[in-house]
Amino acid sequence: MAVRAVGFHQAGGPEVLRVVDLPERHAGPGQMRIRVHAADINPSDVATRQGAVPRALGGEPPYVLGWDAAGTLDEIGEGVETDLSLGDRVVAIVFPYGPDPGGYAESVVVPAEQVVRAPAGADHAAACTLPMNGLTARRMLDLLDLEPGATLAVTGAAGQLGGFVTQLAKADGLRVIGDAAPKDRDLVRDLGADEVVDRGDDVAARIREAVPDGVDAVADCAVQNDLVVPAVRDGGRVSTVRGFQADAERGITYHPVMVTDYLRDHAKLDRLRNQAESGVLTLRVAATYKPEQAPEAHRRFEEGGVRGRLVIEF
Repeated sequence: MAVRAVGFHQAGGPEVLRVVDLPERHAGPGQMRIRVHAADINPSDVATRQGAVPRALGGEPPYVLGWDAAGTLDEIGEGVETDLSLGDRVVAIVFPYGPDPGGYAESVVVPAEQVVRAPAGADHAAACTLPMNGLTARRMLDLLDLEPGATLAVTGAAGQLGGFVTQLAKADGLRVIGDAAPKDRDLVRDLGADEVVDRGDDVAARIREAVPDGVDAVADCAVQNDLVVPAVRDGGRVSTVRGFQADAERGITYHPVMVTDYLRDHAKLDRLRNQAESGVLTLRVAATYKPEQAPEAHRRFEEGGVRGRLVIEF
């Protein structure tokens, strides 16, 4: 039986995405198979499709992206110990770089550690927005290792990752300074930021106006890189995405974040599930698309300004 997926054969614009057929796979030892109903679009999906990280693609085309999947548990492989049953609603973080397809497919097979029960009360589209960005946010905060009461600035606070960092940081007892465009100021406040400053290339100056001595740390979700470093106090910390590091000046340390460090951390993913259920985390869906509309979804993502995730529904 063929499995429908959204894939591409060579890098390019959104138009390279096509609905493709993949061979059916079964859960092997230590694995689970999920009948996928929803998979969201992340920045790394778009960058990979554009050819920014060609070495990340393994195996033969078609390449199927997607870090997240939500659906129903379809098969349980040999040797898996779990309290889940076939038919249960689940979410998974999926590693899309290698011989196995990513989450943009109606069926995926993943290691059992990467699967947890879906948050109660969340539909498939909302549930699929949790794993990759939730784990990335958790990793950013764990690397910063701040004590309760410390001050954290979050760039890109209105985005999916920045929103999760803001909410998890508040749950950790931190004081949060978030940046936002004028239209997003209320959103960032609703996410829990104690203060909101204007976003932009001068965001470090705005943060310093709010915290004259400098913040203890920055979670740079907007990839501001060098522009945001002046906001940090001497001896402070910066967590970054996409591998950014800078020379150690003023005793500032840099902590590049890789979600793969938590790829199989079942306990952390399940804790995020619990926090989504309890209202600590807000699952946000901006729009849903059919597989045939994947080029349109990627095009919309590239336009920017999306608040919440764009989701492909199977």
